Amino acid sequence: MIRQAAAQLAELADANARGVVREEVMVPGRTPDDPSVRCLLYKPQDLSELTGAYLHLHGGGYILGSPEGSDLHNIQLAASLGIVIVSVDYRLAPEHPVPAALDDSYAVLAWMHQNASGLNVDPNRIAIGGESAGGGLAATLALFARDQGEYPICYQMLTYPMIDDRTGCDAKPGDPLTGEFVWTRARNQLGWAYYLGDVAPAAPLAAARAESVSGLPPTWISTAALDLFRDENINYAQRLLMAGVATELIIYPGACHGFQMATEARVTKQYIRDHAEALARGLKVGNIAR
Repeated sequence: MIRQAAAQLAELADANARGVVREEVMVPGRTPDDPSVRCLLYKPQDLSELTGAYLHLHGGGYILGSPEGSDLHNIQLAASLGIVIVSVDYRLAPEHPVPAALDDSYAVLAWMHQNASGLNVDPNRIAIGGESAGGGLAATLALFARDQGEYPICYQMLTYPMIDDRTGCDAKPGDPLTGEFVWTRARNQLGWAYYLGDVAPAAPLAAARAESVSGLPPTWISTAALDLFRDENINYAQRLLMAGVATELIIYPGACHGFQMATEARVTKQYIRDHAEALARGLKVGNIAR
């Protein structure tokens, strides 16, 4: 029921009006036993030269969401930066606990590298990222890809990433001023329980549990002052910095989880600018077309 309601709110924007081609693609699963992965692919209509690409992972606590929910933002990014975006419809818990979402994401990363020429993408300029659970899954993917050593990632964009299964539990309740809006402690613990299933929490599935974060790609992390994930995000950024990973951390004051839903708010507009400018730097795509 909740998924259906969320799907009804996710309306597709007019991609053609922004000079972007949007199409649905099916990517082969990671193994022959895995299902194909549905994705939304965004490309500028006039793309003729090699450009960067962004593998996007949507939010939803690992139990909700779809690429359609981020459609407008991805259209804007593809148009303003002149890049290719692949937004992944990864499998959701509890029907598909770990490692299903990671397998789907890694399959898409592999597909983007293997088909870079046909996509007009420079394989050395593929970034990953997402929001909330999508940011957490991107952090997991970065750790997994580092350890596999097959497909390089040039940059990761983590928007209030969901990376620590311990946040909000009785032993780690966190700052009482956070987690009172949108994504609460109870919802966080439920999301993690569904996502992990019978698997013990460990890295890379819970990125905050990684013993080492060295060797990860340059990272942009944004979080919100009233977000339940604020402290786990700050801690992760500090660990990245201490490991020598080029890292930028932004904390939006007075904002809670999902603040971008208030599309006309000043803080949302600032986030949109910050996000686009960081991704442009990470992909080395030059000036942003406004």
